Amino acid sequence: MKRFCLAFDLKDDPNLIKEYEAHHQRVWPEILNSITAAGILNMEIYRTGNRMFMIMETNDDFSFAAKWQLDEQNPKVREWEQLMWKYQQALPLAASGEKWKLMDKIFSLQEQLTSVK
Repeated sequence: MKRFCLAFDLKDDPNLIKEYEAHHQRVWPEILNSITAAGILNMEIYRTGNRMFMIMETNDDFSFAAKWQLDEQNPKVREWEQLMWKYQQALPLAASGEKWKLMDKIFSLQEQLTSVK
């Protein structure tokens, strides 16, 4: 299993943030299907202020490029993503059109404890 952590920002507007969270309480079935079809086993999204943080656990064959290709071919995913852009803004360091920015792991308690033994 692989684990990825990603971040991005919402527009800093309390009403838009409330709407965004409401959408995520009733995610379209086609979106859920596209997530699992890509090999994503679990996904959690957290928020503080307007900063979003996502943890994804995937199968070993997961590929962001393959997920992107599947999404580009799926009209419902494209519709969902277009709707979500109403609420989202890219991180300053993101490339043009990039939403979620992959984060680098800088600490693991388990790895630290294992290296001490």
